Amino acid sequence: MKEIPGIIRPELQQLPQVKDRMTFLYLERCKLNRRDSAIEVMDDDGTVDIPAAAISVLMLGPGSSITHRAMELIGDVGVTVIWVGEHGVRYYASGRPLTKRAGLLLQQAKLVSNQRLHLAVVRKMYAMRFPSEDVSKLTLQQLRGREGSRVREIYRKLSKQYDVSWSGREYNPEDFFESNAVNQALSAGHVCLYGLAHAVIVALGCSPGLGFVHVGHELSFVYDIADLYKAEVTIPIAFEAASQDLPDLPAYVRRKTRDAMVEQHILERMIRDLHYLLADEEEAGEEESVVYLWDNIRDTVPNATSYRMGDTP
Repeated sequence: MKEIPGIIRPELQQLPQVKDRMTFLYLERCKLNRRDSAIEVMDDDGTVDIPAAAISVLMLGPGSSITHRAMELIGDVGVTVIWVGEHGVRYYASGRPLTKRAGLLLQQAKLVSNQRLHLAVVRKMYAMRFPSEDVSKLTLQQLRGREGSRVREIYRKLSKQYDVSWSGREYNPEDFFESNAVNQALSAGHVCLYGLAHAVIVALGCSPGLGFVHVGHELSFVYDIADLYKAEVTIPIAFEAASQDLPDLPAYVRRKTRDAMVEQHILERMIRDLHYLLADEEEAGEEESVVYLWDNIRDTVPNATSYRMGDTP
């Protein structure tokens, strides 16, 4: 078989650290191929070569196609690929997570599993949504009540501002058009936020199902993260859209939400906020591939070691 030209698969130590790479790169309506150690991106305007090892996450939007050779390079240099809707407003599928370590996922599982730590994360989430409130001493029930009153106040304010009747969040997941205009707009906008949150969560190697405020659903953590931004992104857009006589309300809301997420840097904020919620401290050596053995006394012990009975590292 003829040898296919290209770079030799690099050692992990040779690859740039995540902190030294570009952040999420979004591409649409283009074809991706491989040119040596670069990803060749072609569209109607021309061709651009992007160093593969300089990318953290590649988000492929509508109209994009990618060759097997490009995916081979992407896999070798540790880039995460996520297939999304326009500007991330839908999440379809993903490849490997960005990190080779499970540190953030283990931290998420630890925080979810411990009642005291779980509540601490919930308090962080509520404090982020209502920064002027001191929630450090509130119980979970008090937090829910405080959130409910603040959200109702936001709805009342926007209802008055846009002269849109509001009687509550009422919708049928099985029938989108059964609800009124403002509830349709809220549903359309929230789905866009869910898509972006889902993409960020899987890219960072976390579990979409291990939520803190929401639990029991495969997307519980997605709902948790998206809720942090609804009051400033999707809720105002929904009331503004419902105040107009639009021929295609859902499409209008999706476009407005997409543009707002870009303008307000929601993707970058999600990454930063997720680390703030989960990580004790910034992970060091994130690109290093590390495998340990679990130990019930020392937590972890070195892998690739032949132990004898009674050995203590």
